Amino acid sequence: KNILFIVGGAFVGIEKIVASRVNQNRMGFGSETSTKMNFTDDEFFAQIRPEDLLKFGLIPELIGRLPVIAPLHSLSEDALKNILLKPKNAIIKQYKKLFAMEGVELEFDPFAIDAIVKKAVERKTGARALRSILEDFMIDIMYSIPSKKNISKCIITRDVIESKKEPIYIEEKRKSA
Repeated sequence: KNILFIVGGAFVGIEKIVASRVNQNRMGFGSETSTKMNFTDDEFFAQIRPEDLLKFGLIPELIGRLPVIAPLHSLSEDALKNILLKPKNAIIKQYKKLFAMEGVELEFDPFAIDAIVKKAVERKTGARALRSILEDFMIDIMYSIPSKKNISKCIITRDVIESKKEPIYIEEKRKSA
């Protein structure tokens, strides 16, 4: 009694279940043409019904406790970019802080940021994809930085993200004695 259930997630694949229900061919008199409707995933999410959740795999006891279904729209590229850069604890800022602890300035080329966001959009898992994309290439760089001498700056370019190439390392000039 008096328990509020809030269910959230990406529900990857449920759009196919809704599409199969919405795009069924109708036959007979008075039916519309049998052309299939072309919706975006967000438009399919707006048409989710309890039976779609059942086919997706949720148990009836849980579905019965979800009287209101309020689908959210996918994050835009601008929203993902803001999540990556703007919050106080943004993941880019966290990496910059980790590199600063090693005495290395970390810089991301704007094209690299765009490539990260593009990969996140392709994965269709929202902001959660940002961390895994960054960790995929940053972990090797983080482990190699301490062994490199005289590095003052590390610049992440689009090639680092797309082709797993080496970042640009800038060495500090040695002071003559």
